[in-house]
Amino acid sequence: MRFAPPDVIFAPASGVGGAISLLRLSGTGVARVIGALAGGLPAPRRASLRNFRDERSGLIDRGLLLWFPGPASVTGEDYAEFHLHGGRAVRAAITAALLALGARPAEPGEFSRRAFLNGRLDLLEAEGIADLIDAETEAQRQLALDLAGGAMSRAVGAWRESLIGLMAQLAALIDFADEDLPADVEAAMLAAMAGLRDDIAAAIGAGLAAERLREGVEIVVLGAPNAGKSTLVNALAGEEVAIVSDIPGTTRDAIGVRLDLGGVPVRLVDTAGLRRSDDAIEAEGVRRAEAHARRADLLLLCGAAPDFSLPDAPSDVPALWVATKADLGGAVPERMLAVSAKTGAGLEELLAALRARVEALVERGAGPALPRPRQIACLRDVAQALDRALAVGVPELRAEELQAAAAALARLTGTIGVEDVLDQVFSSFCIGK
Repeated sequence: MRFAPPDVIFAPASGVGGAISLLRLSGTGVARVIGALAGGLPAPRRASLRNFRDERSGLIDRGLLLWFPGPASVTGEDYAEFHLHGGRAVRAAITAALLALGARPAEPGEFSRRAFLNGRLDLLEAEGIADLIDAETEAQRQLALDLAGGAMSRAVGAWRESLIGLMAQLAALIDFADEDLPADVEAAMLAAMAGLRDDIAAAIGAGLAAERLREGVEIVVLGAPNAGKSTLVNALAGEEVAIVSDIPGTTRDAIGVRLDLGGVPVRLVDTAGLRRSDDAIEAEGVRRAEAHARRADLLLLCGAAPDFSLPDAPSDVPALWVATKADLGGAVPERMLAVSAKTGAGLEELLAALRARVEALVERGAGPALPRPRQIACLRDVAQALDRALAVGVPELRAEELQAAAAALARLTGTIGVEDVLDQVFSSFCIGK
């Protein structure tokens, strides 16, 4: 059923202060609103130069009007765009005129939510739009484009067709259990089911890497007091983000800075020096450093000249070993990267090693991937249902598990059971989307 609220929503789709201001409108009363402001409806889908007038203040502005009757519009309902001059006074006047005509400002994500409810895009594509808006690096942009462009939706559609085929085969086996069906029919069905399960499992693995790319890779710098951690962080960041001092224990809390390493967003975290301390504040800093280390995607373990001794660190977190203050001399162990933040020696080599490690952490293989926890959780539900279907021997119970897999797959694209997640998904959008 087509979603057709009785009200008209509007929102700016451009920033303040530019030469042109773009205003979007959507709703069943759009024709009445633009007719009142522009003196009638223009030809659909053609830019028309119009005078925008208000009954009280007269001419507001002269600009372009585009009119898209629903349902063949971006939101699936009547839709229009005003291309006006970018001054604040113009925007304020057109807003006042729209409010007087009964239109209301859109809520965050309301345009995209209406497009979803009207079948113009599915939930995966809507989430891709939100990720595209928030993308900070080239790799994030490409990931979001795959999702917004429907690449993952098409993959899910192919899984759905496979699942429907399996359900049909199983129904035939149940309905014709007394018939002499070929012996290899069930074996072929189970093999296809296992293949689908493996495809879903591979997508889950790719999704975990994509989630790390979407959220950013966290690299935590660990070392003893005065191991050169803060100086190294400042050198890698290219700015003074951490206080540097010869006094041990200067860094008391974790300090993060954002980097772009080969298109991958990275949060580099400087931490307190690891040592026992009777100072309550420093001890808390050490506790927080250890907590950050356990949650990190990658550790930079710093050992300073002349002995280059490394701190204790979680064994299950990948790490790079860095010999800091290498300009002071000393025999650098073979496994460590020698770096001097003071002279710049070794920094390029360290950055290259970090890029390689970060790229490996977000490597998801060929094809699109699902980067959001909600999406990965749905895939896990599908895989678990298929595992149960393969394990059970009773055809009727196997059919129930395939139904559960189909329901989880439908939740992924928003076909069923998404009312509880709609507010969460679309509230993250900006105004005008």
